[in-house]
Amino acid sequence: MTNRRSAIRGLMGAVCAAALAPVAVQAQDKPVIGVSVADQKSLFYVAAVDGMRAAAEEAGYELSVASASNNSREQINQVQNLLVQQIGALIFISQDSTAAQSGVQAANDAGVPVIAVDQRPESGSGELATFIATDSVKAARELCSWMFDEMGGSGQIAILRGVLGSTAEQQRSQGCNEALENYPDVEVVATQTANWDENEAFKAAQNIMIANPDLQGVFAESDAMALGAAKAAQQAGVEGLISVGIDGFPTMFQGIEAGLVQATMAQVPYKMGQMAVEQAIRIMNGEGGDIPEIQYQDAVLITKENVGEYKASDFYGPAADSMY
Repeated sequence: MTNRRSAIRGLMGAVCAAALAPVAVQAQDKPVIGVSVADQKSLFYVAAVDGMRAAAEEAGYELSVASASNNSREQINQVQNLLVQQIGALIFISQDSTAAQSGVQAANDAGVPVIAVDQRPESGSGELATFIATDSVKAARELCSWMFDEMGGSGQIAILRGVLGSTAEQQRSQGCNEALENYPDVEVVATQTANWDENEAFKAAQNIMIANPDLQGVFAESDAMALGAAKAAQQAGVEGLISVGIDGFPTMFQGIEAGLVQATMAQVPYKMGQMAVEQAIRIMNGEGGDIPEIQYQDAVLITKENVGEYKASDFYGPAADSMY
């Protein structure tokens, strides 16, 4: 297991480095596409940038990628630096949807179209060309409904929330709440924020299980948190706890096959990255008039029954199969 983890970490590092490397320029007269991404540690963001690179290379465009390492102030500075480079479009995966307003406005002032991916900047005076994201409300509603059915329509659950105020956290909370309305015998006995983090979820789940020995399920708003909760249950010798998440990480596929976790809603970040670049190019060429304002992408429910029908690369791009 240690060797597997070391290999995965090494591969992730290689993927991150590749994601930040400049794409070969095939046509010097084409404008550069700027990319500001919250971080390059999350597999979701690594896959999204990988998809962007593939689409840009195929079309002969250069990307200028800046990773903010989850620092919202640094990200706004990076957006300003990208705009100084006179980029033709900005693909924006914001770390903080509130702070991101100023970045969108700065791009608008510079006449640079903004394509937001995954996280939607808070409404303000700035305008987006389009927003590409998972339909997180639908994904959470479907996932929670599946879990409640697995519980027989009744019992106690806990909810582990992501970063409060983020687009995904708000929408996933909404989706599960909508599912709860149809299952009056399911009781939420604990709700705790674990910030998308496996270690935080592990500790939170430990405390929740001690306080609620009859707990039957955990809805975690990310795969990392679902894995953390499942490992806490495993360590405590708790059997039969249903732990589910949203992401579709390669490690979650393995966890489902092993019976550690029970389900995930697999997102399509690689495809979203491709879409962002393809549509940025259309907009720069004056051909984006029919691009929708919001483009929600469906997630796929992965359980033990169908996990063998999919590969991680179906969702996270070619590099994902090597991680799994």
